[in-house]
Formats: sequence, C-alpha cells, structure tokens
Amino acid sequence: MIAHNYVIIMAGGIGSRFWPMSRTNFPKQFHDILGTGKTLLQQTAERFEGICPKENIYIVTNKDYYNLCKEQLPYLADDQILLEPVARNTAPCIAYACYKIASKDPKANIVISPSDHVILKEEEFRRIINKGLSATLDNDILLTLGIKPHRPDTGYGYIQFHDEETPFGVMKVKTFTEKPKLDLAIEFLKSGDFVWNAGIFLWNVQAFLRAFKDNLPEMYELFEEGKETYYTPSERTFIDVAYSQCKSISIDYGIMEKSNNVYTLLSEFGWSDLGTWKSLYEICDKDNNGNVVDGNSMLYNTTNSIIKSTEKDKLVVVQGLDNYIISVSGDVVMICNKDEEQMVKEFVSDAKASKEKRFS
Repeated sequence: MIAHNYVIIMAGGIGSRFWPMSRTNFPKQFHDILGTGKTLLQQTAERFEGICPKENIYIVTNKDYYNLCKEQLPYLADDQILLEPVARNTAPCIAYACYKIASKDPKANIVISPSDHVILKEEEFRRIINKGLSATLDNDILLTLGIKPHRPDTGYGYIQFHDEETPFGVMKVKTFTEKPKLDLAIEFLKSGDFVWNAGIFLWNVQAFLRAFKDNLPEMYELFEEGKETYYTPSERTFIDVAYSQCKSISIDYGIMEKSNNVYTLLSEFGWSDLGTWKSLYEICDKDNNGNVVDGNSMLYNTTNSIIKSTEKDKLVVVQGLDNYIISVSGDVVMICNKDEEQMVKEFVSDAKASKEKRFS
C-alpha cells in the first residue's frame, strides 16, 4: 500500500521568530540551522524515505520560494511544488494539497508535516508514522501526533485524550488547549492525560474531504469548483482566484477542534518545533560554559548563551554576557536576552516599518 502513501510538507512560513537569520526572502526552513550540511526542508523530506515514494511528496509553499524548493529538492517535479499566491494559514494550504492528490489518487493516505521541525529519533518517528498510516487507511478518522510532555511548556498547544485505546491503537481526543498559562500547564503535566500537539496530521483523503465539507463548507465549495483543473494549465489561475476568497484560518481551528472523529497517537521521538532561538539553544550541544556556538567567535566571561553567525568571514567577539542570543546574519546583528526573546517579533515589525526593507 506504500504507493497510496503521500506526504504534504508545509514550507510557506517566514519563521520571523528566528530573525535575523530567517528573512522574508530566505526563511528558516531553507537554512541549515543545525549545522548538519542539510537544510530543515531537506531533512524533513528525507525523513519520509521508505514511507512514500519520492513522487508522492508534495511541498506547499509561497510562490516566491519556488526556486529555493527546486534547488534543495531537485528530484521534485513542478506538479509536486504547490505555490500559494498569498499566505492564508494552514487550512487552505492543506486543502489545496489534499484536493490535488485526491484528483490523482482517491485512495490516498496522507501525512501532513511542517518543514521546520526537529526529529532526533528518526527510526522511531518512521515507526510511529507507519502505525498512524495503518490506523487511517480504512478508518474515518483525523489523526494528530501527540508528544509526551517533559516539562510544563507554555509555548505549545495541548491535547487531552481519553484513556481507552481504540482497536487501531490510537486514543480519542477529548479537548484542545492553545498555549496555556504556566499554572495550567503544570496541572496538565501532573494529570498524565495531556500531550503536546505536534502539528503533524494523518488521514485518508476521503476522511479529510468529509471533515472539510462539514466544518468549512464555504471554503469546501471554493475548492470543489476547481476539481477538474489540477494537473492542467488552468490550475494556477484557479488557485489564484480561490485563495483570494479564502479566509485565513488554521487547520486546528477550522477542522480539528470542531470534529468528533479526532484521535491522537502518543509519540516520543525527540521532537521540537524549533519555533524560537531558545528552543534551538535547548536541543543543541553546549560547551563547558553552557554556550551554543556556531560560527567564528571569541567568548570571554560569557555563559548560557547562543552565538550563531552565518558570516564565516566575520569574527564575533562577546564579553560578559549571560543568557543571551547573539545572531549575526548578513547586514543585521541581534543581541537579545533569551528570557525576552518574545521581543524578536517587535524587532521584525520595527525593521519592516523602517525604510530599509532589506532588514526584514
């Protein structure tokens, strides 16, 4: 049944919380953030080797990132790179890809994955994905991977699940909670029946189309009108018009939180959504002073910091800092306390508002 397995990789985000390395014209998924010699997008695609054929991998991205996708994944045909004219969040993005795949293979069994996550235990990840695909193959369910939490993190969404395991090895979802406050996250951790929402989804395409029709009927009608255009010269024109009429809504809000056939597969494979500089710091190896260093640098009395420079011809000298982010990328140097990294969004906003658009 591997021929009916498909992977949709969402690669259209800007990754503004990783500014200044991640910019509008070159977002983080196209960077080798971990220093492995491969970009996050390349690592994500390779992670599904053996789960589906390469011709069944589809990338959904912004129209401006076509060349980056083609350069980094040259084996993809143009029909496998789906170009969004504008950003409309994850529901339209996933709908576009699922409709295109359904027009080719009505028996498709699909995994949806972000392009910028880190998976440390890839063999265990593949085992979980294959287990999930077995569950979704012949069942009318929407499945999300739930990561067993190790700390009361307030930056993740949480899923509460029922204790009873189904005959196909997954747990029925009871509630979703978006980024709770710390006291509530602590209670979730203590209860034992909450997991982090990894944002990785699995379903057969017919189950998705039914859920799409039930929960987002107006958007469903938009995409229904274009069923005959996929893999034809008319597809681009249709998608441009459809996206102009789509509201911006996530798959979580639009479908997952409204449906009564949502399940979770409990997972533990060294996952991080790599959403912020602090999350990168946490998963990287550190020196004796607790520093993560990538690039040419000299450190003096500096501890518990992350220093990352993409400029190999520049020397970064840091003295007397503790718990800081120091990022040198192109024409921007950013120095920010790790505990105040939420300020990065403000930095990006101010950079966009300035006359120097190249900084954003």
